[in-house]
Amino acid sequence: MQIGIRLHDIAPGTLEERLRIAREQGFTCGHLALTKVLDDYPGNAALTPGFAMYLRRLFAAYGLDVAVLGNYQNLGNPDPAKLAAIQRGYFDNIRFAAMLGAGVVGTETGAPNTSYTEDTPEGRTEEALGMFIHNLRPVVACAEKFGVIVAIEPVCRHIVYDSKRALAVLHAIDSPNLRIILDPVNLLGPHNVENRKAVIHTAIEDLGDYVAVVHLKDFQRADGKLKSVACGQGEMDYTEILRFIKTRKPYIHATLENTTPENAEQTRRWIQEQYDACGK
Repeated sequence: MQIGIRLHDIAPGTLEERLRIAREQGFTCGHLALTKVLDDYPGNAALTPGFAMYLRRLFAAYGLDVAVLGNYQNLGNPDPAKLAAIQRGYFDNIRFAAMLGAGVVGTETGAPNTSYTEDTPEGRTEEALGMFIHNLRPVVACAEKFGVIVAIEPVCRHIVYDSKRALAVLHAIDSPNLRIILDPVNLLGPHNVENRKAVIHTAIEDLGDYVAVVHLKDFQRADGKLKSVACGQGEMDYTEILRFIKTRKPYIHATLENTTPENAEQTRRWIQEQYDACGK
């Protein structure tokens, strides 16, 4: 696997400084969220061919891929004007990703309200799922025109809260340009954490063929909730997900999440050791 990092988890600095640190720490790809790494990001009007080609050269100079161009906006927003603006933002990022050479444009699946309030009863309904599919369709159609992959990330608190819901989205839209970002910890909550091995096993069974990127992090329990932490600092058993990567996803981008500047390199070494040790 090609281990990467969210560039906004690296010590604050210019994008070039963050890329240099990522390379020095042994990473080979990055998750790029422009609004989180550029303090003076002027908005999507800046997503020009020139900017894309500049970034492409910059990443190449450090031997790094853009694994994910992050655009995590709420496609479940019920306000028509706000939804239209969100969809235009996806179109902008998809066009930019085509010029940048990004692996995927990544997104979560949101919540059916204007405040992006997670984990509501409304978000678990079939109506919410149907609305999300309807709102995602033009985004995927745009991705098809530009030859870009859009990847959705199931999260237990969002509209697509498990692998079965994700599979329903994939089947409904039925496009080779729609794939999955698999984050095993994001599928877990207080309601199913004790059954986590079965949850992760089912997710791999349901979504394995569609997985384009893997996110790797850990979790700790605190005050009845799960807190996301760097790999190796919590309760996660990575055996099945790493075996899945080793046997079915050679050279996949696997990006670390919830690292700190102090533990990122150590975390990369730790997860690589786990990967090397797991059998086929």
